[in-house]
Amino acid sequence: MGTVVLLAIVLVILGGVLYLVKSSADTKRRELEDAKSEARRWVERLGGQVMNLTGTDLASQQAMADASERFTAAGSQMEQAQTKEQARQVTQTAMEGLYYVRAARIAMDMDPGPELPDLTGQSRAGSVSEDRDVTVEGHEYAASPKPGSRTPHYYPGGVVAGRPVPQGWYSEPWWKPALVAGAWGVGSFLLFDAMFSGMHGYSGDALNAAYADGYQDGADGGDGGDASGFDSGDSGGYDGGGSYDGGYDGGFDSGGFDSGGFDGGGFDF
Repeated sequence: MGTVVLLAIVLVILGGVLYLVKSSADTKRRELEDAKSEARRWVERLGGQVMNLTGTDLASQQAMADASERFTAAGSQMEQAQTKEQARQVTQTAMEGLYYVRAARIAMDMDPGPELPDLTGQSRAGSVSEDRDVTVEGHEYAASPKPGSRTPHYYPGGVVAGRPVPQGWYSEPWWKPALVAGAWGVGSFLLFDAMFSGMHGYSGDALNAAYADGYQDGADGGDGGDASGFDSGDSGGYDGGGSYDGGYDGGFDSGGFDSGGFDGGGFDF
């Protein structure tokens, strides 16, 4: 009799465990499908703009080229998405593309449409608030809050390899090597310091100062090694903070647009 009771208890426990496992799996499956559905909507909106909007000047053409690159990347990510987090990354990649579309529309003096949700790292990076022309190690750079023939490259703002790059327009995409390599060059703080130091709304001065201290400490060491205070072996270490890798939390309200929010030539509300 005792054996029968024990067996019944074991069966009840096993049944409960199996129910919990199945319930958890069903929940994860539903969450993945919801995240994929959300991602598809954003990718479709971006695709509509990429297919139907053409830049009319250098700045808008470059912004649309970047938007197209994000659309391609989002499509590739969607094909490989197997988890809720990966599906959310697809949404964030598409959102980046829509920021480039918005920039292109601004460059062409078109209605940019509704505001987009913030991307992770944007608030920390701030925005370019004034025109800056600087020369660093013999190379000229420019930054501006507005597009122009001298500043045709837009960046939506975010943290690249651990450092904030403000939203704005630039003479060249000098942040892209750090996106690929996952680390900044040893003299990068010189560019950050010259271009953004004291700029209203930029929150990276303290970080740049820390980089500068590391550089000076290395120089003062006089050991013939890396004068920047950095280990060159770290150059491949990417922290995932850059905008292009889609390092976001996905926590935004998708209600900012309806499914017809973009029509290529204008916005339907």
